[in-house]
Amino acid sequence: MRTARFKINERAAYYHCVTRTVNREMLLDDRSKDELQRQIWQMAEFCGVEIITYCIMTNHFHVLMKVPKQKHLSNRELIRRFSLLYPNPAKYQQVAMLALEANLKLGGKIALKERKKLEARMGDVSVFMKELKQRYSNWYNRNHKRLGTLWAERFKSVVVEGKEQALSICAAYIDLNSVRAKLVTNPKDYQWCGYAEAAAGSERARKGLALAYKAPRRKKVKVDWKTISSQYRKLIYCKSSTSSKANRGSKEVISEQQWKEILSKEELLPLTTVLRYRVRYFTDGAVIGSKKFIENYNEEHQLNSDRKRRMEPRPMKGCDWGGLCVNRGLRQSVFG
Repeated sequence: MRTARFKINERAAYYHCVTRTVNREMLLDDRSKDELQRQIWQMAEFCGVEIITYCIMTNHFHVLMKVPKQKHLSNRELIRRFSLLYPNPAKYQQVAMLALEANLKLGGKIALKERKKLEARMGDVSVFMKELKQRYSNWYNRNHKRLGTLWAERFKSVVVEGKEQALSICAAYIDLNSVRAKLVTNPKDYQWCGYAEAAAGSERARKGLALAYKAPRRKKVKVDWKTISSQYRKLIYCKSSTSSKANRGSKEVISEQQWKEILSKEELLPLTTVLRYRVRYFTDGAVIGSKKFIENYNEEHQLNSDRKRRMEPRPMKGCDWGGLCVNRGLRQSVFG
């Protein structure tokens, strides 16, 4: 029996989602990554989801997003969002768009039915991921003359507290995927991640990372990328002059044996070093944030479900996370 996904429905919420290809096969070539990148942004705008950052690898992808509280949309906005799905519409798709526009103008029960149908596809992390995976699977199979499922399993999601510390750390962890995989030494050299897109000048990617720093993102206010990138680089690049093993920054991914030695001595590593190792908090946890945030979330979740067992916040280990906790006991070590 599938367990209920951890979600926040009454207000804006932040999620880190990850999904893998079937059998973890290396299926996504450069062209496929380009298309998935395009579809992530396309579906985000249609669903009203705000992308903070993302990373597309050859056998999985990550997305960190904000799902705003759903609000009433005008007929014009509904039509605009629907048209985003079909940038080069076929004849029957053109007819569907004209029919939608006519029905919404007509008003009454028909308009209400059309509105409900569209709004049900917006403002929900599960719907966003489901539609993205389905639409991309159709494209991939059609272009690779392939049949069957592309994705291995139900996507994983972690609720992230909407504060600068939790969001920026999670974003840096995602953007460092290519470094952990030893594909590049600098994430700005890996074109299929949010940081590289932002560093290349993309305003949409810069607006996304601005969310992690609560920077102004109004239409008439240009994102202060210089300040944001300066802060973000402190997480992405290791900078330390101390000589001890526990505090020495390194641009290399440390080995599992080194992890075990350090953790057995209960030493703390610099955050920049920790983020260069696969930390299972970010994919196998349920909620990440301050102790107070997790306790409040626990109460809300218990009120909205039949769950009886309370999950206590557990401090994240390995470095000084600044009080960040995770509220789900992991089956194995948090590292690896």
